[in-house]
This record gives sequence, structure tokens and C-alpha cells, in this order.
Amino acid sequence: MSTTPHLPDLPAGTTRRPGDAARRLPAGAAAGVAGFLAEPHVATLTTLRPDGSPHVVAVRFTWDEVAGLARVLTVGGTRKARNLAGQGSRVALCQAVGFRWVTLEGVATVHDVPHRVSEGVRRYAERYGAPPPHPPGRVVIEIAVDRITQLNLG
Repeated sequence: MSTTPHLPDLPAGTTRRPGDAARRLPAGAAAGVAGFLAEPHVATLTTLRPDGSPHVVAVRFTWDEVAGLARVLTVGGTRKARNLAGQGSRVALCQAVGFRWVTLEGVATVHDVPHRVSEGVRRYAERYGAPPPHPPGRVVIEIAVDRITQLNLG
């Protein structure tokens, strides 16, 4: 298994650069991860319920390597969105096919701002070849990825 260590805390007033976690992978693994994440599979999203127990659900998602963001479209009232109501909620998003897998970990936030939701919709349609459902109350979960683990991808 290859892993990128959790990125250390930064000094006050500084930010991570987009894609830091992906750049920390060995070259062969980075290409394997990018290729695998381009395949239109589903993944599991793990959030924590208020009691601390894990909530795991299958989702469709998109990966923006340049921005270091994974995006999941959902409805604001779903359990996964409600679990992320507090700022700074950590999540794991895992795409697995056979003995190949990659997990994207990071801090997730829920947004209902139209331009962010539209970007999620655009990327979803590009990845999966069709637009997503359009339920009322649609939001986008954005995961600022700071750790990537993988197996059998390079």
C-alpha cells in the first residue's frame, strides 16, 4: 500500500496549495491514481454521525486534481449532509474495484451556492456521461483532500 502522510498543520496565515496531497505521491503512483480516479465508478463516502459512529454510503463523485477537491452532489437533508453541518468535518471517500482502490481523505464542507453546485453538476455530467438527478434542495459536498492512500495503482 502506498500512502501520503497527513499534511502537517500550517503556520497561521498560510494555506495549502491545490493538489498538495496528489503531488506527494511517487510519480508512478500519481499517474495510476489519476487514471483510476478518471474511471467512472462509484465510491463510498464515510462521515461521522453525531454519536461518533461511521455512516458509510455509496456515492458518485468527481475529482479535481488541480484544486485538490472531490465533489459529491446530494440533498441538504440527507444524513451525509447533516453529518457535515459543523465546519471542519473529516471524511473518507474510497473508490474500489477488485484489488485496486484509492481513498481520498480531507475536510468536507456542504455548499448550496449556485456556482459551486453548478460546477459539481458540470463535472458529474462529464465524468458519468449524463447529468445527475435534479432533486429539490441539491447541495454539493466539497472535500479538500489532504491525504491519498492507494493499493495496486502504480
